[in-house]
Amino acid sequence: MSLLFRQGLKGSHKDFRNSPRAMFSSLYESPSYALNESLAGPRDYSMGPRPNLTFRERGCYAFISMLRVEERPVNERPSSAKTVSSWSGKAREEAVQRMFTAIARWYDLNNTVLSFGLHHRWKRAAVAQIPVTDGGKALDIGSGTADLALLLAPRMGAGGMVAASDLNEAMLREGHKKIADRAPTRRVPCLLINAEAVSFPEATFDAVTAGFCIRNVGNRMRAFTEIHRVLKPGGRFVCLEFSRPVRSWLRSLYDWYSFSLLPTIGTVVARDKTGVYEYLPASIRTFPDQEGLKAQLLEAGFRTVTYQNLTGGIVAIHVATK
Repeated sequence: MSLLFRQGLKGSHKDFRNSPRAMFSSLYESPSYALNESLAGPRDYSMGPRPNLTFRERGCYAFISMLRVEERPVNERPSSAKTVSSWSGKAREEAVQRMFTAIARWYDLNNTVLSFGLHHRWKRAAVAQIPVTDGGKALDIGSGTADLALLLAPRMGAGGMVAASDLNEAMLREGHKKIADRAPTRRVPCLLINAEAVSFPEATFDAVTAGFCIRNVGNRMRAFTEIHRVLKPGGRFVCLEFSRPVRSWLRSLYDWYSFSLLPTIGTVVARDKTGVYEYLPASIRTFPDQEGLKAQLLEAGFRTVTYQNLTGGIVAIHVATK
């Protein structure tokens, strides 16, 4: 079962605070909930919240407004995509959304080409950090084309559910198609959600994952606080991100590849004109290293945080326990 949630639940923000079971039941059964099993055609807001309304204003749990491609952002466009990596808040969010909308169709292909196929191994290693459970509930933040959500679904067991969430509708459209093709019988709904305002009650999920997403959010600490809030006590947050290679020679080689070859290859494959493949390596450079990210997760309230390096530290998996 793969669904895109377009309209918020009726009622106040407190409706399901103390009843996660009722809330999840409503995701599938409530007649007042507008579900669209097909993402074909233009976005329809006639029955749902208008753009620029947050879920707090609407009192919704399963919807957070998206930046629509045709809308002009409140902030000016950057003179160079690289500069976006130093931005924060709404300006960064809007710029990143424009770029990812432009490359959504080619995102999976470029991931495979630019990582030499290693991203599949990295994602499997990240999901392996989530314990297998029966009837579990998990949230994949920044799910995009849904690779992590699909890997995570079997680990939630019979009757389990994985919410594949993303702020970018174009990316989530690609994920929805993949879920429908590869796991049509699994409960993997697609939800439009901002990582900085996760539209679920406290202690809802057994696990939360984020793959190559966190460095793109406008306010990282706010996102970590929200993830911590929606996790059950003892639940795990697994963050898969690019990090700092541990060897100096590998750092030099990686920087040369990231700033010289990667932008050219990525731009050609995706036919991109937004400069996203200049932004991506720059965003890695400004992202905290392994110890820095660990410190931020502890500051957000997680009880324990560990990490392991993959491919010499080019990528790191952080496991934070509530």
